Amino acid sequence: MSTERPDNDVTGPRRRRTPLAVASVAAAVLLAGAGGAYWASTASGGGGADGAAAATKPAPLLALDAPADSPGGTSSASDSPPAGIAPGEPDPSGPPVIYRAAGELPDGPDEAAVHQAKGTVASADVARLAKALGIPGTPRTEGTSWVVGDDDGPGALLKVAKQAPGTWTFSRTTPSEPCEPGKMCANDTAEPGGGPVSEKAAKAAAAPVLKAAGQDDAALNAGQLLGDVRVVNADPEVDGLPTYGWSTGIQVGPDGEVTGGSGHLKALEKGATYPAVGADEALKQLNEASRARGDGGRDIGGCATPVPLEGEPKPPTDPQCVPSNGKRAPVVQTVEDAVFGLALHYVDGRQTLVPSWLFTVRQAPGGPENTVTQVAVDPEFIETPDAPTTPSGDRKVTSYGADGRTLEVTFWGGVCSTYTASAEESAGQVRITVTEKPQEGKKACIMIAKELTRTVTLEKPLGDRTVIDAASGAAVPRG
Repeated sequence: MSTERPDNDVTGPRRRRTPLAVASVAAAVLLAGAGGAYWASTASGGGGADGAAAATKPAPLLALDAPADSPGGTSSASDSPPAGIAPGEPDPSGPPVIYRAAGELPDGPDEAAVHQAKGTVASADVARLAKALGIPGTPRTEGTSWVVGDDDGPGALLKVAKQAPGTWTFSRTTPSEPCEPGKMCANDTAEPGGGPVSEKAAKAAAAPVLKAAGQDDAALNAGQLLGDVRVVNADPEVDGLPTYGWSTGIQVGPDGEVTGGSGHLKALEKGATYPAVGADEALKQLNEASRARGDGGRDIGGCATPVPLEGEPKPPTDPQCVPSNGKRAPVVQTVEDAVFGLALHYVDGRQTLVPSWLFTVRQAPGGPENTVTQVAVDPEFIETPDAPTTPSGDRKVTSYGADGRTLEVTFWGGVCSTYTASAEESAGQVRITVTEKPQEGKKACIMIAKELTRTVTLEKPLGDRTVIDAASGAAVPRG
């Protein structure tokens, strides 16, 4: 039986454990936008004064982007996060979670490097992946992507973003039999096939695709099922460390044919090296962030519960409820293991694998395991992101389209106001602000919301930069 201790939440006698080789990630396929970050290496390039100067040169501050509506840097592997929450990010609308270690946690390495993809994807790499997927044809350019296959109807289609990290998606559809007029056709009501293939067969079917994508050495998990389709999730090791959030997912149908998939085609490169904290300190930081979320709840006037009849016991309080003091009771989860690895984060708007602790947690004995992550970089080397300072009247951008330097943003607005859009550009992102101004002289106006678009001309083409909505701080999807 473990005994709780405050702050570091570590229990049990002092002992060392060997970290697991791989953090198990049973999440669905991660579909992420293109991007890559550039860092100057801090490793020594040779002897002499120049080499010594390079070895002692401090690493640049790590400018981690703040996920929308959440101060933490954690993740859950068993459930897909709600829209707008970063990979590995808990739902900020839920109750706070306090993590307590069941035993000794490892110290980990003294330092570790970030990794990112840079540059563009070559046509030959796309052709190699298309061949492994059985798609005939030569890669062609459509906008900012390479495309192979049929995008106008049933068939097989592969799309690969040209900019790093070369996010790719593949889908294969089977043409349905034509339905004669006046007859009832099965279509979606057709009887299912013979069931999913075995894990061994699914891994064998995915092997050529994983090799073409440069993931043939990745750890495989084929336990996920989507109906009669089995999904092979491949989580690569990078620089000898397990990864979280950089999965390649291959879907295998009941006939053993690959029917879909996604991943990243551009290889990762090693960036700057940072001092790292141990698992105990990372767990403490994780709990501090969770407690901050619990203290930040809004006062909604108390929790509604049925009034008991005379002599009856008082009903239990809903754990999801926010009481009148604005604080919710935390949910306690047990940390059963900790592995030092690399987890996906956005750095200045670009996808980067950052040194992190991967915690295996369980809420109740015998319950399902989850993976939560916490950045392991020494906080002194992390640049705290600025909170959004846009006026409250600004509108949230819902999607965008890009053509060279022209950016067309979409948002919801009213018919009684005028709207202007502006952009603030940096190396890794473009922040869009849509400002609302009520029309003067309108004493009465119909409150009707409609979808609107505005065009912004950038100083240079968007390229692989991430579009950020300044009103919410969240990344904007391409529409």
